[in-house]
Amino acid sequence: MNPHAKLISTTSLLMGTTITISSNHWVMAWAGLEINTLAVIPLISKPHHPRAIEASIKYFLVQAAASTLILFSSMTNAWSTGQWDITQLNHPLASTLLTTAIAMKLGLVPFHFWLPEVLQGSSLTTALLLSTMMKLPPITILFMTSHSLNPTLLTAMAVASAALGGWMGVNQTQTR
Repeated sequence: MNPHAKLISTTSLLMGTTITISSNHWVMAWAGLEINTLAVIPLISKPHHPRAIEASIKYFLVQAAASTLILFSSMTNAWSTGQWDITQLNHPLASTLLTTAIAMKLGLVPFHFWLPEVLQGSSLTTALLLSTMMKLPPITILFMTSHSLNPTLLTAMAVASAALGGWMGVNQTQTR
């Protein structure tokens, strides 16, 4: 990959993560998540192999659907409360939609089927990036809104993700 393109992708990843983590407004958080998504797609498809291209398309489609849910959740909440502040998530439908969107972005059960296929089609460095740094902005949004999310639903998704992840990990034949 061209060093300038790699520098732009890395800078965009850092900028998108910083924007999302430091924002209190839904649109800015969404913009940071989108910058991250668009910055990592060239890194996934860098090998120009059909499997890498397929992985980048799957990643884009899932992340776009989750971002759409985040926008819909924030608009529903803003319509109900009149505020675009992340910490003021008071509408129950908006809370459920946000939980679903964050679960999709993080690859939690039951929205996890895309993650192993995308990691398998990526290089090892990109898979590490997707498994670590790309999880920080959604987790930050989850923490900022945790006071208004359904704790039973979050606990059920966490336990199911840990159990199913361990169970499916036994069945894997590749280390990645």
